[in-house]
Amino acid sequence: MIQADSDSSRRVAYFYNRLIGKFHYGKEHPMKPKRIAMAHSLIVNFGLYRSLDVYLIREAQLEELKKFHDPEYVTYLSQYMSENKVNFVKEYCSTNNDGVIPENLLEEYKLITKWSQNKSSKNLNTEYKVGDSADNPTFQGLFSYCQFSAGASIDCAHTILTGQADIAINWSGGLHHAKKKEAAGFCYINDIVLCILELLRIYVRVLYVDIDCHHGDGVEEAFYLTNRVMTLSFHQYGDDFFPGTGQLNSVGLGVGRYYAVNVPLKPGISDGPYLELFKKVTSRVMETFRPDCVVIQCGADSLSLDRLGALNLSIKGHGQCITYMKQFGVPLILLGGGGYTIQNVSRCWAYETGICLGQNIDEPIPANDIYYQNYKGDYHLHFPIQENVENRNKSEDLNKIVSQVYDHLKNLENSPGIHFHDVPYSFYPNMELEEDEDDKIKMDQKQEISLGELEQELGISDEANAISVNSGSRKLHSKET
Repeated sequence: MIQADSDSSRRVAYFYNRLIGKFHYGKEHPMKPKRIAMAHSLIVNFGLYRSLDVYLIREAQLEELKKFHDPEYVTYLSQYMSENKVNFVKEYCSTNNDGVIPENLLEEYKLITKWSQNKSSKNLNTEYKVGDSADNPTFQGLFSYCQFSAGASIDCAHTILTGQADIAINWSGGLHHAKKKEAAGFCYINDIVLCILELLRIYVRVLYVDIDCHHGDGVEEAFYLTNRVMTLSFHQYGDDFFPGTGQLNSVGLGVGRYYAVNVPLKPGISDGPYLELFKKVTSRVMETFRPDCVVIQCGADSLSLDRLGALNLSIKGHGQCITYMKQFGVPLILLGGGGYTIQNVSRCWAYETGICLGQNIDEPIPANDIYYQNYKGDYHLHFPIQENVENRNKSEDLNKIVSQVYDHLKNLENSPGIHFHDVPYSFYPNMELEEDEDDKIKMDQKQEISLGELEQELGISDEANAISVNSGSRKLHSKET
């Protein structure tokens, strides 16, 4: 049954591109972009898309990525070739065609030659942490994957800033470990930081909330020295759990001191104590910081039965964090993140899409879902959490965490006002680029997306769902009224 609550009037923007689920980190790698396609399929088959404004994810441009990331790192990612590809191009071009370089390999050969001539260059694989470990492999389409993730998160910010949405969703985003010039924890480009930077062009204060099982270290590090962004992370900590950061006393530096809030947890915590802790901390943060917008990283590896995480939340418990943040009436951006038992990730994100729409989903997995067999063994949306799991978080320890967080927040003025950290130059728009984009949008608005293209994009085949839409700002479908 899908039940609608009284708060279903908010406009929700949803970003998706069917290509995002086709990228593949490798057979043995726990990160599976397929989970995003599985979540989308549930969103369509539960009928949630009817209440969404659906946008086609675009690829972020290099200049957009460079607003946070080191330009040389972005260029390296965009030009990356595996060692096998480099060796193949070298060998082929040196032994074939009498020294004539085939046109389809010419650009790659030029790059390889340029790199080999730069004798002072370092081992960039090692420097940038791309392809130098099992965590951050190279794979076909890696840079496009990064561009899609970032493009959607940036445009989530745009829909909020322009008043086109009250809530924006990008389940392909949330890659919170990526650093300014290196990959980490399955993440190469930090779409969250790019999203927040866009918000800061207009908004004074942005709150970042992370309910992933892993600490949101890349986002915290990016804003560690500013009071314009408060980062709040609830995460598993200790026993060498990745990334090993996010201790309680990590609070920021300089003008950013006490604007980083960390809630480190031990394994086994379940819905009751987690939600009590979550509400106590976030309510005080909202009261003290009073953000203009909240960005939530909804990593689903904090769910029970995750392959990597050891927390013990149910889908409903995870979703109650979203429900609680909605009640503050502040614009929300929901991003994906971790989650490595993929059939549970897709369940969770479909359920939380429903929460954003004011719809409480509690139905079996639709039998016509193309990924139906991935749920084999339990075709219910909500799965039971692990029983007889020890919660290693004692009540007195959780109370101490709350008390310490409150003490840190007392050092801040309520709703900080005039004395803000300067806005970096990169926050300001490039007016020439924006004028070009305005012209592009005007041209796009003249183009009609065919019903067939729309159905293919959404995975809809029912002719009764026929709708006519314009492609301004890449919108594929408007909320049905």
